[in-house]
Amino acid sequence: MPKASLQMSLRRAERADIDRLWTLIDVSVRELHAGYYTPEQIELALAEVYEVDTVLIDDGTYFVVEEEGEIVASGGWSKHATLCGGHNFARPADEVLDPATDAAKIRAFFVRPSHARRGLASLLLERCECEARAAGFQRMEMGATLSGVPFYAARGYVETDRTG
Repeated sequence: MPKASLQMSLRRAERADIDRLWTLIDVSVRELHAGYYTPEQIELALAEVYEVDTVLIDDGTYFVVEEEGEIVASGGWSKHATLCGGHNFARPADEVLDPATDAAKIRAFFVRPSHARRGLASLLLERCECEARAAGFQRMEMGATLSGVPFYAARGYVETDRTG
């Protein structure tokens, strides 16, 4: 008997998704970063860097992929100069970027490990790039984790700087 196909949908994230996004971030970082970072680095990142960025949600530039009501992937783009929205990243005036001269920021991609390598991050990235272009941006950039570098490189992004 053939297995029924599961229905997935892509939509804009809402504030009502925040708790489920926290869960997604935790499981994604713990499993998908394990081959790149030590357990101590992962715990520190979860405590100090990663968070649900409500600015992206409020801007309507953060998206989720759902399968049977479960958020299985998320990602977005930003028109703000802030590269990261974590606990220790100041947002002084949260400067809005100029699409004529600045690059939109690709931000905060997370995938449930059980759904990794199924094209969900690519689906999200295409949506983000399309919407950023529609907003007038000609270029995109991001700060990627080591686990994300191969994905972004496969999508045509070029590493210009490595900080550590």
